[in-house]
Amino acid sequence: MDDASRGSAGSGSRPEGTQDGTAIVDPLPGLGEPLAQGSHSHGGGLGKLALGAIGVVFGDIGTSPIYAFRETFVGPHPLAIDELHILGVVSLIFWSMTLVVSVQYVGILMRADNKGQGGSLALVALISGKLRNTQASGLVVLLGVFATALFYGDSMITPAVSVLSAVEGLTVVEARLTPLVLPIALVLLIALFLIQKSGTAKVGALFAPVMIVYFIVLAVLGVYHLVQLPHVLLALNPWYAVQFFLTDKLLAFLALGSVVLAVTGSEALYSDMGHFGRGPMRISWFSFVMPCLLLNYFGQAAMILGLDDAAAAEAMRNPFFNLAPETLRLPLVILATCATFIASQAVISGAFSITHQAMQLGFIPRLSTRHTSEHEVGQIYIPFVNYALMWGVIVLVLIFQNSSNLASAYGIAVTGAMLIDTCLMTVLFVVLWRWPLWLTVPVALVFFIVDGTYFAANAAKIADGGWFPLLIGFIAFTLLTTWNKGRLLMRQRMTEAALPLNVFAKSAHGSAARVPGTAIFMASTNIGVPSALLHNIKHNKVLHERVVVLTVEVQDVPWVEPTERFSVTNLGEGFYRLTLRYGFMEETDVPAALAHTEICGGRFEMMKTSFFLSRQTLLPSAKPGMAIWREKLFAWMMRNAASAMEFFRLPTNRVVELGSQLEI
Repeated sequence: MDDASRGSAGSGSRPEGTQDGTAIVDPLPGLGEPLAQGSHSHGGGLGKLALGAIGVVFGDIGTSPIYAFRETFVGPHPLAIDELHILGVVSLIFWSMTLVVSVQYVGILMRADNKGQGGSLALVALISGKLRNTQASGLVVLLGVFATALFYGDSMITPAVSVLSAVEGLTVVEARLTPLVLPIALVLLIALFLIQKSGTAKVGALFAPVMIVYFIVLAVLGVYHLVQLPHVLLALNPWYAVQFFLTDKLLAFLALGSVVLAVTGSEALYSDMGHFGRGPMRISWFSFVMPCLLLNYFGQAAMILGLDDAAAAEAMRNPFFNLAPETLRLPLVILATCATFIASQAVISGAFSITHQAMQLGFIPRLSTRHTSEHEVGQIYIPFVNYALMWGVIVLVLIFQNSSNLASAYGIAVTGAMLIDTCLMTVLFVVLWRWPLWLTVPVALVFFIVDGTYFAANAAKIADGGWFPLLIGFIAFTLLTTWNKGRLLMRQRMTEAALPLNVFAKSAHGSAARVPGTAIFMASTNIGVPSALLHNIKHNKVLHERVVVLTVEVQDVPWVEPTERFSVTNLGEGFYRLTLRYGFMEETDVPAALAHTEICGGRFEMMKTSFFLSRQTLLPSAKPGMAIWREKLFAWMMRNAASAMEFFRLPTNRVVELGSQLEI
């Protein structure tokens, strides 16, 4: 068909869809003003949703205690294991969790939903719709695309570092098991990706109970050691973090590169808001997850401080598992492995979801997508993404060998995404919420300093492994922007020679025989005659009784109301131009949408309807637009994209494809 027959969020332009260029969004909150949760309500009561969120959303940040505290002392820039540094680090963890997770993400960004949906792409769609076709809109889109590109690097590192760090707990139980750590971790990770095609609905029912038990164990282990050395709680005072910086300026700065591991998964809280809602997730975080995490971190600090120097040095190699008595360490390893498995599952599902959004918004070619649940629309499986992540994870584990080396690669993707979210949040304050400058500047400045410092500290680890997520991010960014730019150029070339459809309808009526039935010609834009229609009349010299030129537009909102789904123009002589609109979270099932409506002169009977698709063969040329290598890359992506028939769920026995060549 003509390109993807859907709207896109082009670089420098808003996502197509709304006729006047304005995004359809719920009102955003001004200062202190509440925001509607979105038009699509969440099933289940508040308590049930809060429990569900614990199982799905908080796995990434919940598994951070396994390695975050350890890495600040034994990572690339080791610290002395003494009271000054231990209290300084745990104070930094507490205030990082408070500022970044509780205030920035849970407190502020969760108020910025696009009809209930969160995440970088949803926020970009929201903001760019308001800015329209301005230079600022293009910059916002590029920031969102780069955040998405970094997410793919994060999606590879999270399963690798989480599962590997949990399995390494076996070495605390029995040092002779060290050679088995890598093979066991690889088997678990490969199994994790292989079960994706079966769907996770049944396994997902176990997520919440397992994670609740896991968080309770975190808290109990922490409290056990805290009651023996309660003065560790003095680190709640930020002075201990300040004192750390005053004593060891450079080491304290570099330590931030590991401290930030305690807040990995923050962006996931915002991205997954659409699944559970803002209220339940806030309840889960403040009343259960955050207290459990902090008790565990402070418990690790108390345990280390309660040991002599030699024992502390030995325990710091894996303080999380040393929290448990020796007889309970193997069950803790098993529980932690289950928790990291669940955390990895959530990240993989998130990669599927963000890929689906990017496809709908026009940044990624059509990919084969399978729905793994008859009841939950959001449960999807994308084979290409799944196996790309799987091979990326395998390569990561084989290259870096242990979780400490992987932790060096982890922070750069996380802090990069956090810094981008801070940029988008600032635009949100000014453009949508219209906060006064006296409030916007200090609030934005605080988060730019915090997130910028974390990013700078992790930049020091680029040579130690931080290059990997940057490499993945660069490759993903190149692919996303090439696809988006190529589609815009392709549309422009097709529009240049477009023949107005109303003129064509009048001239074609008397020059071709009419045959019974309905022909639907898929078109990428509402301008001109699709090439499939021109080729059909040129070669077959017939027209169906009813000819519908159908354009599928994906709007910059997650869901489109039923009353806004269709718009029809009757061109006479049995010709109709039909626009079918979807949100970027919806499944584009064209036959299902047409089956329940009487438009364009009557109902659509699929057995009497034929779908005509145009398939372009792209010819790279010296015309202005993109570099030749990017044009060749775009042509390769076009050739390997899933068929429009599959993407739009068209009946296989009712589709006709007609090809043509196009220079870009």
